[in-house]
Amino acid sequence: MPKTYDPQEKEPELIEKWMSAGCYQRSKGVGDCTVVIPPPNVTGILHMGHALDDSIQDAYVRYSRMRGRSTRWILGTDHAGIATQTKVDKKLKEEGRSRLQMGRDAFIDACWDWTHEYGGTIVSQIKRMGCSIDFDDEKFTMSPEFSRAVRKVFCDWYHDGLIYRGKRIVNWCPHCRTAISDDEAEYHDEKGHLWYLRYPLVEPVDGIEYITVATTRPETMLGDTGVAVSPQDPEKAKLVGKMVMLPIVDREIPIFSDWHVDAGFGTGFVKVTPAHDPNDYAMGQTHGLEQINIFDEVAHVVPGYGEFSGMDRDEARVAIVDWFEEHGLLDHVEDLDHSVMHCYRCDTALEPWLSEQWFVAVDKLKERATEVVRDGEVTFHPDRWTQTYLTWMENLKDWCISRQLWWGHRIPVFYCEDCGWEDASMEDVDVCPTCGGHHIHQDEDVLDTWFSSQLWTFATQGWPDHPEGMEGHHPTKVLVTARDIITLWVARMIMSSLYCVGEVPFHDVYIYATILARGR
Repeated sequence: MPKTYDPQEKEPELIEKWMSAGCYQRSKGVGDCTVVIPPPNVTGILHMGHALDDSIQDAYVRYSRMRGRSTRWILGTDHAGIATQTKVDKKLKEEGRSRLQMGRDAFIDACWDWTHEYGGTIVSQIKRMGCSIDFDDEKFTMSPEFSRAVRKVFCDWYHDGLIYRGKRIVNWCPHCRTAISDDEAEYHDEKGHLWYLRYPLVEPVDGIEYITVATTRPETMLGDTGVAVSPQDPEKAKLVGKMVMLPIVDREIPIFSDWHVDAGFGTGFVKVTPAHDPNDYAMGQTHGLEQINIFDEVAHVVPGYGEFSGMDRDEARVAIVDWFEEHGLLDHVEDLDHSVMHCYRCDTALEPWLSEQWFVAVDKLKERATEVVRDGEVTFHPDRWTQTYLTWMENLKDWCISRQLWWGHRIPVFYCEDCGWEDASMEDVDVCPTCGGHHIHQDEDVLDTWFSSQLWTFATQGWPDHPEGMEGHHPTKVLVTARDIITLWVARMIMSSLYCVGEVPFHDVYIYATILARGR
């Protein structure tokens, strides 16, 4: 025997022996223990959080196997749309290439190359940890079988009226050039300013010639279509219904009252830009305001605004503040600490942006998904996470599922350029079923990664083409996962499973403590 034990040499030998003996394959027994591994993203290597998660699952699966239960631990990885495209874009840039030069098909091939390289690394890490998972039954969210499940859910929801397309405010990343869901936005505390800008009244009121609005984003004033005050602010009631002349663009806009306004913020006058702020959008819908989008997809001012057109939002901010100061319309500036939304992938400040996107109407899904947790059919451990889930479900808004990417599940909606026909289809469409025309094109966007991963517990077990694979293994026994994806993933799995297979995806959700890096 060697003088000292060398795990680097011996552990791989043991793992290979266990695997060769079939120890990790699904076992038969009395009672079921099926667990799905939360699929890691194919964008790099596993970290300590993954190690903790997998260790907890491994302990539970081994314990159940030794008790004589039927065990099945399902392995798999997630294609990670935005994350993978960002990584591949960066790699191509280092090579002096870009996806726009390559074209969509060649870029997708490059993403597959990345996936094969890093997906293999992740599986090797799980294997090296000694996890007793079935390595002969690996799943992937972009495999043909899984892709068919994703497509079926989209088509079913589309035809049942749960999916619709509309022009609404989304969180837009000017760097990734795609929409980001509310749940994926990260808030950073930043030092900023509150600018007080003077807007002249079209006609003076009791000697008042202008009003002063307070804003953290003076650059968006180019798209203002109204000024709002609080109904609880009697001092400003005489100005409601009057018009102001918006500086720079010389646009007449109304003053109105709305409950969204906090009378104690700034001057009590709030500039309203319906195309660049969620609350302003809501006020615009209520009061019939025009929606004017002043930025393009990279957050540069669109044509039609003179010297400001072509400026990025930061340049426009400086230039517009300078213009107000030069024309005697900058009242004053205050320092302000505030929270700013950032892209969770590239850390770029997000832009609230009016654009046409695809949405899931969650009101038709969330009621039952709330009941199963409230009634204990799905139980959170520790119990304190139950309220986190219920609160989120109570306030859940329609889910933006379209992403302006190339890597991912392309939205299966087809359009006829000749007659205007549109429909979602399980198969690709080349000929219009209405007019027989051949000018057909598919929607360019792909689905949010969470749309596909929400099907994880049942799409990995044969649904929809081979549902017999789920018999005795669904619902799964327990989901072990982190607290930060209770809303992003856990809730959506519950909603989709109840809709697609008529039962919960799991009975227990174990939320482990988050591993944090120690500061120095």
